[in-house]
Amino acid sequence: MAITLNGTQGITGMPMIMENATVSATAASGTINYDTLTQTVLYYTTNASGNWTLNIRGNGGTSINNVLSAGQSLSVVFMATQGSTAYYNNVVQIDGVTVTPKWLNGAAPSYGNANGVDVYNYSIIKTGSATYNVFATQSKYS
Repeated sequence: MAITLNGTQGITGMPMIMENATVSATAASGTINYDTLTQTVLYYTTNASGNWTLNIRGNGGTSINNVLSAGQSLSVVFMATQGSTAYYNNVVQIDGVTVTPKWLNGAAPSYGNANGVDVYNYSIIKTGSATYNVFATQSKYS
């Protein structure tokens, strides 16, 4: 396999792809700003303390609308540690505007999973100016 960069074929194999991850001793609750220009994975290691809104954006000064062109996609992962009382991501926003993801198996989660880590994957496809299709999953790890 060869990869072409700037018109030059120079890489014949790629053993791994590394992505930026932010690991934070924070409890999921309220509104969480997910800055895609900083990380691909955001991992909260303290037990969630309430349901939360995930606001996906470029960063505090850059919108996803300015990061992506129509026809481009972006994938992000949010990991929430859960204690004996579990919570879940009940609202998803892009640039502060609520979107309705298409959830795996057709149903949005209505609960978190106690005593583990819930991992949420979001694939965002920009279809027009400030218009997106979001495909989402929630997985339980314990």
